[in-house]
Amino acid sequence: MRLLILEDDQALGPALAAGLRQHGHVVDWFDQGAKAHSALMGTDYDAIVLDLGLPGDDGVVWLRRWRREGKQTPVLVLTARDGLNERIEGLDSGADDYLIKPIAMDELAARLRAMLRRATGQTQSVWTHAALQHDPSTRITRWRDQVVELTRREMSLLETLLMHPTKVWSKAQLQSKLYDWGDSEPESNALEVHIHHLRKKIHPNIVRNIRGVGYVLGSESLLS
Repeated sequence: MRLLILEDDQALGPALAAGLRQHGHVVDWFDQGAKAHSALMGTDYDAIVLDLGLPGDDGVVWLRRWRREGKQTPVLVLTARDGLNERIEGLDSGADDYLIKPIAMDELAARLRAMLRRATGQTQSVWTHAALQHDPSTRITRWRDQVVELTRREMSLLETLLMHPTKVWSKAQLQSKLYDWGDSEPESNALEVHIHHLRKKIHPNIVRNIRGVGYVLGSESLLS
C-alpha cells in the first residue's frame, strides 16, 4: 500500500512513516498541506493519514478540498482533538476513520488495512486467488499451502495486484506503488525483475503481460 502522511510534528511524522514502512508500506511524509496536496494530485495513493492540527489551513480544510475536487482516496484522521463534535465534523467532511493520539502503531496499521478492505470491496482478512493465500496483517504468503518468502517490494507488488485483480497496470503505475519519493531512482528493469521473481516463486502466470499496455494479475484459470 502506498500511503501519504500529512503530519506537521517533526518527531511524530518521521516516526509514523518509519513504523508504517516496517509494516511493509511505501510511505511519503509531508509536514505542510500544500506539499501534500501537490503530491496527491500527481500520485495514486491507496490511503491518507491526516493530522487535523496543521499550521495555516487545518486538516479539515484540506480534506474538504480533496473531496470537493473528486479525490476519493480513503482518509484516516489522526488527531489529538477528541471532542465528539470534532469527530463528527471530521467524518462528515469525508474521513473514513478517526484515531485519537497517542496511537499504537499496530492499531494504526490494522485500521488502514480495514479501511483498504472496505475501499476495495474485500470481505476477508486473508486474500485468496486460486491456490494463493496472502495475509496482509502477518505478511505471510502461501502458494498451495507452502510459505513463499518474498522481499518487501515483491510483496508490495503482489498486494497491489491482489487488491485490484482485474486492473491492467502500466509500468509507471506499478513502479509508483513500490518506490516512495525518498527512494533512489530504480533501475530501468527493476519492475521486470520483481515480476520475474514472483513468477519463479509462485507461478509463471501469476503476472500477465498485456503487450503494449501493461500488467495484470493472472486469472485463476491460468494458475492451475
